[in-house]
Amino acid sequence: MLRRTIFDGIVFGFLLCLLAALFVTSEEQLLQLGLVSSLALLFFVVGCGISLGLSARNVVTLGAKLFAAHQGAEEDRPWYRTFWCWQLLVSLAATLTVAVIKTEFSFVELFDQNGFAGAVRLFKGLLNPNWDVLPRAVLNIIETIFMAFLATTLAIPVAFLLSFVCAKNIMQGPWARMIYFVMRTFLNVTRSIEALIWAIIFSVWVGIGPFAGMLALMIHSVASLAKQYSEMVESVEEGPIEAIESTGANKLQTIWYAIVPQVLLPYISFTVYRWDINVRMATIIGLVGGGGIGTMLVQYQGQAMWREVGCIIVVIAVVVWALDQASAYVREALK
Repeated sequence: MLRRTIFDGIVFGFLLCLLAALFVTSEEQLLQLGLVSSLALLFFVVGCGISLGLSARNVVTLGAKLFAAHQGAEEDRPWYRTFWCWQLLVSLAATLTVAVIKTEFSFVELFDQNGFAGAVRLFKGLLNPNWDVLPRAVLNIIETIFMAFLATTLAIPVAFLLSFVCAKNIMQGPWARMIYFVMRTFLNVTRSIEALIWAIIFSVWVGIGPFAGMLALMIHSVASLAKQYSEMVESVEEGPIEAIESTGANKLQTIWYAIVPQVLLPYISFTVYRWDINVRMATIIGLVGGGGIGTMLVQYQGQAMWREVGCIIVVIAVVVWALDQASAYVREALK
């Protein structure tokens, strides 16, 4: 009941916020954070009230469909006669409309004659690479690959240990549950800061170069791998755990003999995929001083030397394709 009411409260509150936004005439009104927050909270409460009112009338809302037991009579109806289906369609249509408005989507600008002519010039340069910069591009992509490799390698043991602390089925009891919430929150905050921002931070801390880029990738990899690892731990089968516990094993022995064998292969698969991601991400953090081929890319891009940029893109594409093929073969072999 609680999850259904909160979910419906958010959906109805969102639709009420959109209706209220129609009466906003200036950007200054949206900048009044206190007033906007109060209205959003008020609409959420009204949305919860609407959900409870509909529930009292036995109307199956979208929240009820997701979190409550299905009603047989409702399932027999065609979709266009169910409330939850129209609630879903209206919510999706409203969200899509807001997305189009906020992104200023425009076919006119997309096919504008001047802009289109500039794009044609750019692609002509990219499709006619200057191979004179190829040796330097190869040296920089090698540096990028090893940045990603070291960042992934250093992140693995930290993420492995954190994955058990961040797994709900492992952290039982009041103190353990509190540690679980603190660590999950910490990792979510860390993961929400993009590697690009971490690269800026470490560029100031240790100076511009590949070391800063490696540290940025390592921090982001720890947070991402710990989340993926912990979700694997939470999805293990309970049978082996109960069998090991029945022998009088302690917590560490239970984890080592009952959980680790179940998650080892998915761990390796996720780690290989993470290295693949880090190689691609390393080209981005180079834009802010993270070293590697990204730094070389931004130098030529800033001078509009599109033929040299085209050569760098070819090198990056070849390496990413090769790593993707290699990681695919490794993951397939681990099945």
